[in-house]
Amino acid sequence: MTNPDLPAKEAPLPPPVEVAPGAPPPPNVPALRPPAPAAAPASAPKRKQPWLWALGAAVVLATGGLLWWQPWAEKIPTVTIETIAPAALSRVLAVNGRVAALHPVEVRATVSGTVLEVVKAEGDSVAPGEVIARIEAIGQQAAVRQALAALDAGTLAQAQAQTNEARLVALGGNVTRNALEDATSATQSADQEVSRLAALLDQAQIELAKYTINAPIAGTVLIRRVEPGQTADTTTALFTLADASPPIVETEVDEAYAAQIALGQEAVLQLVGETATHLGRVSFVAPRVNPDTGALMVRIAPEDALTAPVGLTVTANIVVDRQEAALSAPRAALMAGTDPPAVLVLDGTIARKREVRVIDWPAARLIVTQGLAAGDLLIADATGLVDGQTVKVAGE
Repeated sequence: MTNPDLPAKEAPLPPPVEVAPGAPPPPNVPALRPPAPAAAPASAPKRKQPWLWALGAAVVLATGGLLWWQPWAEKIPTVTIETIAPAALSRVLAVNGRVAALHPVEVRATVSGTVLEVVKAEGDSVAPGEVIARIEAIGQQAAVRQALAALDAGTLAQAQAQTNEARLVALGGNVTRNALEDATSATQSADQEVSRLAALLDQAQIELAKYTINAPIAGTVLIRRVEPGQTADTTTALFTLADASPPIVETEVDEAYAAQIALGQEAVLQLVGETATHLGRVSFVAPRVNPDTGALMVRIAPEDALTAPVGLTVTANIVVDRQEAALSAPRAALMAGTDPPAVLVLDGTIARKREVRVIDWPAARLIVTQGLAAGDLLIADATGLVDGQTVKVAGE
């Protein structure tokens, strides 16, 4: 048996054929050799892998970035410095307020009823006592007529009593004393009744007048809250009037700064939507802080004529303090978490901690009262810096 795992042996060549002289040559018989094995097909060329190139490029870039960044090397932070010098400074409290009328008046009805007529609209000018609305008063008008009729009847009875008394007096001795006294008493009673009825008529007419609503002051109608046909009551304001005085600015100051506000302080006003400013002065400071809001009401009177609608937003910068020569520092120069406050000053290339005292105020710059001197090199932003750290100045 042939072992298929062993290589096949090459078959031996046949012996040569001898040919006699003169005999024809033997036929051409091919040699018995196994056929040559077929050549293996050539393999296709391998395609280049693009991800290998991308990986290589990423490695090169990462290596270059590390060499440039050098995270293992110590970084020296760059800082901006200010040279401390005295200058004229003002402490300003910036608040938002609104244009307001100096003496607004809310007009309410003193009786209830259906509104019959509204004479004035928002923006209309009114004079003192001018009619601005009317309430239906049919019932009260009837009461007036009834009181007037009662007064007429009483007046007639009074006239009769007076005539009767006068007649008895004229009769003299022909009339008994009792009859004369009765006539006199009847006349007095008639007089008293007429007075009572006249008072009732006056009261009815006064009540009737309440159904006509008049302007209590001269000014402008700011708000109208009523329309014909509505029911008016004594608790709802129907109109808000403002007098003809120039408008003011009303604002509220947080109680943390309430003690800094005083009458006469200068203020710079800017109406919303305008770039121009107006000068004003604090004209009113409320005597108490509102316990509900924790704010102090302040009014500012413009020094020039301020033409603006009531309710317009105004930015007010109240100057609470002026100093001709003061030292200041940006708020960012204060180190975080230090008590007392501290800043960093530049000593050569080292940031040195310096304790200071400042006037804490809601502003970008703070007045420094202690700890800095003219000529000190102050690091303007202490964020992320510590005492004794090496720094370099920007631009050097």
